Amino acid sequence: MKLLATTFAVLTATAFASAAHAQQYQMPMYPQGYVGADAMFWDLNPDRGSSANSVGLRLNGGMKFNDYFAAEAHLGTGGSDGPIELDYLVGAYAKGILPLSQEFRLYGLAGFTEVDFDVDRESGFSYGAGAEFDVAPNLAIGADYMRYLDKSDYTFDAASVGVRFRF
Repeated sequence: MKLLATTFAVLTATAFASAAHAQQYQMPMYPQGYVGADAMFWDLNPDRGSSANSVGLRLNGGMKFNDYFAAEAHLGTGGSDGPIELDYLVGAYAKGILPLSQEFRLYGLAGFTEVDFDVDRESGFSYGAGAEFDVAPNLAIGADYMRYLDKSDYTFDAASVGVRFRF
């Protein structure tokens, strides 16, 4: 009877240790880098006059430090609407993440962006929000909306849809 109790205790301890060991491999390792590419649908809205909008390309990359916080950078270019052309945008942001499930996350971004149009260059505070969904272990699709510039005489916004690869 004592041998049966000892055997049961050893098997139970082994099962718990194996489960904890398996769980450890499913948790992501931090820090975790990522890169992505997006179609960026931008819109320049002056207080007076007509707005300009077009489609460009946005590259992004960052470092996720835990399930709730990351640092991210954007580099965008392309697109023109009549006399206004987006030469580039470059920015750095803090990213707050709200995981709703293991595969789906909402996030908010806040930081600083410099935007260069062929007629003007401005920089300022930027903010936005988005969502990501994992389609494979290291691949996610996502969408976000950013207010890159909010100046006294115009705003510059962009909605983006694209993919992210985590490594």
